[in-house]
Amino acid sequence: MPEGAKIITLNRQARHEYFVIETLETGIELVGTEVKSLRAGTVNLKDAWVDVEDGELWVKGMHISPYDKGNIFNRDPLRERRLLAHKNEIRRLFQQVKLQGYTLVPLSLYFKRGRVKLELGLCKGKKLYDKRATAAARDAKRTIDRALKSQNR
Repeated sequence: MPEGAKIITLNRQARHEYFVIETLETGIELVGTEVKSLRAGTVNLKDAWVDVEDGELWVKGMHISPYDKGNIFNRDPLRERRLLAHKNEIRRLFQQVKLQGYTLVPLSLYFKRGRVKLELGLCKGKKLYDKRATAAARDAKRTIDRALKSQNR
């Protein structure tokens, strides 16, 4: 996450469900009422994923609630939105998805210098035992930190 960025939302479930191999910052093509709705923080990335079609990145399943005062200019909350990235980046991501079986998952949405950016993660799915190991490591770290804190008093 770059400094000076105002976070709109994070996809916390993505880091639980996947190993993030690599991240990429992309722009996103939106209409005015969607940006106003994002400023209000009414977006959900939980069920979103990214697909490559005809050499373009498309985010699907991202829910941006309709803007309250938007009337006829509001769009479908679940419509597909195009992501803006360089062709060589898209080509490289497409190869990774096809050859290694990785998944493209939106990790966060934020404002950077007034523009909406989406942090995209090239991810590999976790198995159940991986999730358990991650939870066990987190609990062990928490226990160690607690013990050190109480010993320093």
